[in-house]
Amino acid sequence: MAKQVKQSKAEVVADLKEKISSANSIVLTDYMGLNVAEITELRRKLSEQDIDYKVCKNTLAKIAFNELDIDVDDDLKGPTALAFSYEDPVSPAKVLVEFAEDNEKLKVKSGIVEGDYVGIEKLEELSRLPSKEELILMLLRAMKSPITGIVNVLNGNIVKFIRVLNEVKKEKNNE
Repeated sequence: MAKQVKQSKAEVVADLKEKISSANSIVLTDYMGLNVAEITELRRKLSEQDIDYKVCKNTLAKIAFNELDIDVDDDLKGPTALAFSYEDPVSPAKVLVEFAEDNEKLKVKSGIVEGDYVGIEKLEELSRLPSKEELILMLLRAMKSPITGIVNVLNGNIVKFIRVLNEVKKEKNNE
């Protein structure tokens, strides 16, 4: 029985190490006091952004982080859940900070963004940044603007030319 427990814990640590090493960003949270409905709502919001949210034992998380030479031991106290993002490094901070503003029971502890440890202040800063999709939209609008301007200028010249032709036609008809 003890051997199975050890093997199970080793599998959990291996799984955590895999998630930690492949994630663009990780946010550590304290979920103490959230009820089932609130946790369900949080998980739904996170899954909409393709973010994994995993509750884990602090001792196993410490082992996984330490084996990867990441020091977050001070933040692994009390109930801890980890939010893993593999695409957009800003989205976990954005979702969790916004959720924590509405639900005082959720506490955002710290995070790791693209390999760097960040505190709560930095996570709050990141949460105010536009998401990857919003940045792409802003870029597309900026790229479209000069093209639209060129089309309007060219179109204006054609419209003026047609007006001149119409005036010439009217003059010829009046003669």
